Formats: sequence, C-alpha cells, structure tokens
Amino acid sequence: MKTKAVRLYGKKDLRVEEFELPAITEDEILAKVVTDSLCMSSYKAANQATDHKRVPNDVADNPIIIGHEFAGEIVEVGANWTNKFKAGQKFSIQPAIYYEDGPVGVLSAPGYSYQHIGGDATYVIIPKDVLVQDCLLAYEGPGFYPASLAEPLSCVIGAMHANYHTKAGSYVHDMEIVDGGKMAILAGVGPMGLAAINYALRREDRKPSLLVVTDIDQTRLDRAASLYTVEFAASKGIDLRYVNTATMDDAVEGLRKITGGEGYNDVFVFAPVPQVIEQGDAILGFDGCLNFFAGPSNTDFSAKMNFYNVHYAYTHIVGTSGGNTYDMKEALEIMTKGLDPAGLVTHIGGLNVVPEATLDLPNIPGGKKLIYPHVDMPLTAIEDFQEKGKDNLVYATLAELCEKHNGLWNVEAEAYLLANFERLNN
Repeated sequence: MKTKAVRLYGKKDLRVEEFELPAITEDEILAKVVTDSLCMSSYKAANQATDHKRVPNDVADNPIIIGHEFAGEIVEVGANWTNKFKAGQKFSIQPAIYYEDGPVGVLSAPGYSYQHIGGDATYVIIPKDVLVQDCLLAYEGPGFYPASLAEPLSCVIGAMHANYHTKAGSYVHDMEIVDGGKMAILAGVGPMGLAAINYALRREDRKPSLLVVTDIDQTRLDRAASLYTVEFAASKGIDLRYVNTATMDDAVEGLRKITGGEGYNDVFVFAPVPQVIEQGDAILGFDGCLNFFAGPSNTDFSAKMNFYNVHYAYTHIVGTSGGNTYDMKEALEIMTKGLDPAGLVTHIGGLNVVPEATLDLPNIPGGKKLIYPHVDMPLTAIEDFQEKGKDNLVYATLAELCEKHNGLWNVEAEAYLLANFERLNN
C-alpha cells in the first residue's frame, strides 16, 4: 500500500513524499492515521536531526516519519495479534515505548526513530516494538482528535502523579498532589497548561481546593477563563483564580497572599524561564513540591532555588518528561467519560503544511495545531473560519459548527471536514 508522509532526512530537512509500504508481517499492524497533533518535541527533533537522542544516525539514507501525537483506525492485523486487535478499531499510540531493541535502543519512539510509523502519514505500519510493549491503545470515545491529544494529556497526568509529599518523622514519599490542597500553575494558559487545568477540574480521585493559574498575557488568560470557568470549578469544589502577574507590584507576595500567607502545596511551572521557576520556588509552602514541567532545549539551563527552605521547610522539586502507558490509558478513559481536550486546539491543517509549520512552531501563536493527513488544507486558525467562509462553503460550515461549541473544534466539525475536504480549495 502507498502512503504519503512527512519524512526527516537531516537538520530542518522535512519532505512530504509518497512511497510504498512493505507488506505487514504476522507481528505488525497496518493502520490509517486520521489525525496528528504537532508538538514542540517534533520541532526539536527536526532541528537537531541526528543530534537528537531519539533520531537514528542514518536518516539521510533511511528517513523517519515524524509525528507522535496521533490516532486513527486499524486496517489490517498480523496473524499474531488477531486475538487482541481487529480491523476498524480506533486507536491511540503511546510513543514512549521503552523497547531496548528499537532503532536507537530504549529511547526509540514512533515519530522519531522509525521509517514506517509516525503521525504525519496517511498509512503506517505499527511494528512489533509497539505491540509487545502494550503501547497500541484502543480508543472507544467519540471522534479521533481526542485520542490524538491523549499523549499530551498523559504528560500532564504523569506530572501530577509524580508530585510527592512527606510526613514529619518519616522518609516515605506520599505520591501525588495534595487532595484539598493549594495548587498553582505558572505560565499556565498555553496548550499544556490548559490541559492541566482541564484535568485538575475533572479528576474524581483527588483535587485541589484552591487552583491559581498565572500568565502575563491577559488575552490568553481570558480565553482560558472562558473555556474552564470559575463557576464550573466552583461546582467541583475548587476555588479557581486566573491571575495576571504582570499587573502585580510583587508577584510572589501577591500569590502567597491568595493562600493566606501559607504558600502552595503543589506548584507546576509550564515555561522554561528562570524567573518563573524562581517565582514558583518562592511561593511554595511547607513541604511544597515544585514540578518543572517545561523542558528546555539549552543543556546549561539553570535557575536559583532557596536551599534554606529545602532544609527547614522540606520544599522539593521534581520533573517529568512525558506520561507512561498507564497515564495514556487514564487519559483515554477520562475522555470517554466526558473530558474534551478541544480547548487545546487553535489551528487545523492538512499534511501539506506539516514541514513548514513544524519548523516554525515556536512562532505560530495559539495552542495545538491539529493535522489531518488525508486532507490538503492550509494551516488555519479556527477563529479565521468565518472570514474564509465568505468565499468557501466548507469553511463557513466549519465556522458554524465551532460556534455551536463555544468556538472550539469538535467531533461534528471533524466529521464534516473529513467528509468534505475535497471542496476546501474549490
């Protein structure tokens, strides 16, 4: 079967190409990719190429397919896996497979390391490496884009599970955020911050009593507040506050004041900015845990930390770099129960835009860029559908469908796009 895919040949060398996939073996699965979400990790891989730990050294001769936040439908199942998977089944992929015999060892991952699997392709071959690690995950919820966003949501889930706290006189770590505690999400209205807010508000097992979300961009704060409202949070027993720290004379003092001067049990930092990290450290309460979520690209990146408080106030720091398979399964389960990650998505596009959009990702405003590999479509902000709809019925209808859902991407819009994309450019 032929596939069309975006392949990496070297630094900043991404190409949309059509080529023949080999026949699957008894230990492989042929799948159709329906949607992929562009990620900053792909930007890093495309810029670093063979300098990236997950990218093989021979991509110039054996290019890999990029994209690791994808979902789709199974087309054909190899004989050894027919007892577990079937054609027509919807799926998501956990890219962190930790398979020691992969192309680059234990760091091998779809979207970085493989020639025949990645999210920016029309059809892929899911290899044994993914299957034996239980990283092909069935999805039973509505549409496809939620499953595509399960991977970024799993990163947030993993981060919250990784936080820990202690009890005086004991060295046993009590894993997780403090139930009923005070939580702050700093620089928290980007795509991943929005995912964290959404998850924190909808958890059933534990939740904070106070959730403070900060940023210095009022427009982004206002959008977040319209998506995840103070009123909805209150219905869940959470005091949610959106704070623009740029308007504060003393952000640390102001943020601590919200807690009554006690500080926060759990602080999540969603931007690799030293000042934000140091702000997070300064607002920790006794036994407070700071989670540095945003991975920097600079290997010498550092920030100050108050070690007096480390010693006497038991403050501590953790960092996570993605979710595991259990986190992915939790993400898929919570989405089937009603969590819609559409608030992360601000742009829609086709496979044709992936090379340019990936290499320019830091400079494109907004949240997640959702790609439909079988579609030929310019990268378009959802808020621009209405203007484009003046000359094109498809865009006009997409605008109407998104307007019905508070301006967000949705299952109806996805289904309409997939059924009508051939008329997009007419």
